[in-house]
Amino acid sequence: MQKNLDRMLSVYGDLAVRVALNLQPGQRLMIIGPLANGGTSLEAAPLVRCIAESAYKAGAVFVEALWGDEAVQLARFRHAPRDSFDTFSAWFPDAVTEHVHAGNAVLSIYANDPDLLNDQPPELVGAVQKAVSRAVRPFREYVSKNGTNWSVIASASMGWAARVFPHLSADQQTDALWDAIAKMVRLDRPDPIAAWEEHLAALAARRDFLNRRRYAALKYRGPGTDLTLGLATGHQWVSGRSTSVQGIPFAPNLPTEEVFTMPHKDRVDGTVRSTKPLSYGSTLIENFSMTFEGGRVVNATADRGQEVLRQLLDTDAGAVRLGEVALVPHNSPVAQSGLLFYNTLFDENAASHVALGSAYKFTLAGGEAMTDEQFEQAGGNRSATHVDFMIGSAALDIDGVLADGTIEPLMRRGDWAQDVET
Repeated sequence: MQKNLDRMLSVYGDLAVRVALNLQPGQRLMIIGPLANGGTSLEAAPLVRCIAESAYKAGAVFVEALWGDEAVQLARFRHAPRDSFDTFSAWFPDAVTEHVHAGNAVLSIYANDPDLLNDQPPELVGAVQKAVSRAVRPFREYVSKNGTNWSVIASASMGWAARVFPHLSADQQTDALWDAIAKMVRLDRPDPIAAWEEHLAALAARRDFLNRRRYAALKYRGPGTDLTLGLATGHQWVSGRSTSVQGIPFAPNLPTEEVFTMPHKDRVDGTVRSTKPLSYGSTLIENFSMTFEGGRVVNATADRGQEVLRQLLDTDAGAVRLGEVALVPHNSPVAQSGLLFYNTLFDENAASHVALGSAYKFTLAGGEAMTDEQFEQAGGNRSATHVDFMIGSAALDIDGVLADGTIEPLMRRGDWAQDVET
């Protein structure tokens, strides 16, 4: 198994560098993990080393990895002063912001235990998330303009694997998770890079179709969901590949099965129910529902994680509005795996979803050149947070509404209602 894993990690490293980042000669590369942890998991070290090797072969002038440790994070929750949880790193926000402003690449590797903080006080979990969101807002806003090439991938870890495969023995769980990750990111194909080029082309064709239709709104109907989501004038659908301001094509997420755009922040009305748990700040929010009026969440309930959900919505004024709408067919490989990953990077590619918080400026024509005030006037939402949650399923229907009121079937029973030419 170890030889097979070593081979897979080498291919994965090449995929991350050549397709996800499209790293250019002369760039620096910073490898980090979930920002709340301040670095990538120590368990991801073998993958990080493969990525570094691939990056140097691609012409990187310097590769650095910022390491975090969930045990250290847990020690903070157990022993740190209770009034210290609004504190975040004094140097990291400026360092990562300076890094991307200089035109360098960033790769985040997720390997977190989704249950790590489940038993910790929700108000402390919420305080940490608020502190992180506010501290790294300049970095996230620069990324939201595609200021440089960046991407997010995943690495298996024991805690995460135990959550996804509780029925397996401890010595089988991590191998099973690696096998699942390999399938979701197409490492099991004879030529993974060629497979990704074909897949990205298919997503681009769907993006182009939606941009030609120019829907004014989307209507969602499903169990617990009856939602009308207005789209901003000038919205732009985006698919799995973006282009940085330096002209570098890159894929921000591996895996990716979505096409997405921005809703109008003031034109969301109705009720929507989650179809998968949300892993937020190493806690789980489950079976939650939100009601929107005039774009704002006016009521939110959850069977589990209610207090953490409230903390999320209290992050700032924009946290109660939507910044992203994404369409994902139920026949995607992630959905068809039948697995619940308890990880947004994967679960959002199994189901259509929306995001609370900030909108990406590149999802509006001319948005990158707008001030925040101009962007908001055009319907874009601004917030220190951006949190995706899943609302799609095999029971969800979505209609597209044209400017003249004509309604067209867009998705039926979770899948596309019509094919498009690649």
